[in-house]
Amino acid sequence: MSTSPSVIVFDVNETLSDMSPMAGRFAEVGAPEALSKLWFTTLLRDGFALTAAGDNGTFAGIGAQALRGLLTGTELNTTVGQAVEHIMSGMASLGLHAEVPDGVRALHQAGYRLITLTNGSATVAEKLFDPAGIRGAFEALLSVENAPAWKPAPAAYGYAAHVTGTDPSQMMLVAVHPWDIHGAAKAGLQTAWINRTGAPYPAYFTPPDHTVTTLTELPAALAADSA
Repeated sequence: MSTSPSVIVFDVNETLSDMSPMAGRFAEVGAPEALSKLWFTTLLRDGFALTAAGDNGTFAGIGAQALRGLLTGTELNTTVGQAVEHIMSGMASLGLHAEVPDGVRALHQAGYRLITLTNGSATVAEKLFDPAGIRGAFEALLSVENAPAWKPAPAAYGYAAHVTGTDPSQMMLVAVHPWDIHGAAKAGLQTAWINRTGAPYPAYFTPPDHTVTTLTELPAALAADSA
C-alpha cells in the first residue's frame, strides 16, 4: 500500500474548474455547443503532439489556433476572430465544481501541502480560487509553461517535485483525466481519480490508487490509508 502523500498536486481544467459553461460561449457566437468538447480534446491532442516532438506550446496559443480551425466554415453570428476571442475569454470566467472548496479546505486542514499543476495558465487557477476564498490553501500554482513539457510527460511531474523539494513518491496527483493519472503514476507519483461521471477507467492506463466521485471523499480515503 502506498504511504500517505505529503504534497497533493491538483490538475485544474475540468478537475477543479467546471468547464460546462464553455458550451454556452460557443452558442453565443452561433456555433454548435457540441464543438466545445471537440475543441478541448483538439487542444489537448495538439499540445501532446508538440510535447512528443520536443516542443512546449502555450495552452492559450494552441487553444486559439485550434479554435480558429474548428470555426472556419461554420456559420457564425460574428467574425471568426471575434468568436475566438469571445470563447477563449470564457476560460478566465469559469467557476469551481461545487464540492471543490470544501474538499480543498479539508485537505489543507488535514495538513497536506497543496499545489496545482496545469497544462494551462497559472492565472486561471488564481481567478478560480480567489472568489472561493481558497487561494491561501495552496502553496504554489504551477503551470507547464515553466516546465520542460506538458503533462503527461514525466518532466512535467518532475518539475513539480523539484519546485516543492519533494520526492515524487511523496506526491499524489488528483485529476479527472485518466491520461494524467497514468502519466503521474509512471513518473512515480501516487494518484487519485475523481470520477464524477461514472465512466469506466480505461484498462490500458495505470489504475489510480484511489477513485472518488467527489473531491470531498478524498480526505477520508487518505485518512483510511494512514489508519
